[in-house]
Amino acid sequence: MVERKWLYIYLVLPILLLIFFVADVLLGSEIISLSRALSAFSGEDASYVSAILFRYRIPKALTALAVGVALSISGLQMQTVFRNPLADPYILGVSSGAGLGVAMFLLTCNVFGISILSGAMQNLGHAFAACIGAAAVMLVMLFISARLRDIMAMLILGMMIGSAAGALVSLLQYFSDAVALKSYVMWTMGSVGNVTNLQLAILLSVVLLGIIFVIASIKTLNVLMIGEDYARSLGYNVKKSRTAIIVAATVMTGVATAFCGPVGFIGVAVPHVARMILHEADHRYLVPATMLLGGVTMLFCDVLSQLPGQQASLPVNTVTALLGIPVVVLVIMRNQKIV
Repeated sequence: MVERKWLYIYLVLPILLLIFFVADVLLGSEIISLSRALSAFSGEDASYVSAILFRYRIPKALTALAVGVALSISGLQMQTVFRNPLADPYILGVSSGAGLGVAMFLLTCNVFGISILSGAMQNLGHAFAACIGAAAVMLVMLFISARLRDIMAMLILGMMIGSAAGALVSLLQYFSDAVALKSYVMWTMGSVGNVTNLQLAILLSVVLLGIIFVIASIKTLNVLMIGEDYARSLGYNVKKSRTAIIVAATVMTGVATAFCGPVGFIGVAVPHVARMILHEADHRYLVPATMLLGGVTMLFCDVLSQLPGQQASLPVNTVTALLGIPVVVLVIMRNQKIV
């Protein structure tokens, strides 16, 4: 059985990751052949193909990979800490906080007559406002968690804060004009194709640090999965460990949301798919499998959203929802012993 797990983690999933990364680079409104792509990489083809690959397709694929990894391992950490199979990276209201920040940015621009029509203003403004909103919610939750003993109370309060932020967003939408409202709706649909080089560098750096942290926390995650009382009996500082894991997951989620919008269902569905494939709850196996599978899934969703060969494209959130919802339904049915 161990050999089978390592086969998935180190052979099958990396091959799938490479296949879908290449597919995401080559497929789109303009389908690029592998030979032309190799010519562009070697410097022999200096046509528009090189511009498409290096300025748009490769950064987009790297963004999809980073977002998939970030949301997947964040979801795994949240499910372990809260011991809730339906927990996801947004469960503490990070997505709602980011959405509130973006909505406030758009309304403020509208009130003061600042134009948000330019792409630079939209990208920079959205990302900065979303980071501020997500950070504000995280700080509130950390302040509250320091005074709570029950992890479930923190979960409920996080959901309430998220609902309050959502209510404020609805109010701001009501007073927004058509341009600001459309811009906000487009942000909520999610996109991995509007990230600048600086934002991509920040995203990759944060995700890399998050990966290092979660690998270092594998033993702690295994202990917390058994129970907090058991962790205390082994000498773990449960509150400190729990807070560190939540902060790491929230930071990764907040940065991914700020740059790419609230991409749904990846964080809640991918960890369960990894468990189903491995038939294992040990985080020594789950963490690498979840990271790889998250990257594969997000790249696959991005390929589908591009509608290869067509000029139109779909919001990436639509595709992730269509793939993620059946997994969530299956998890609920299995927990209820229906299947």
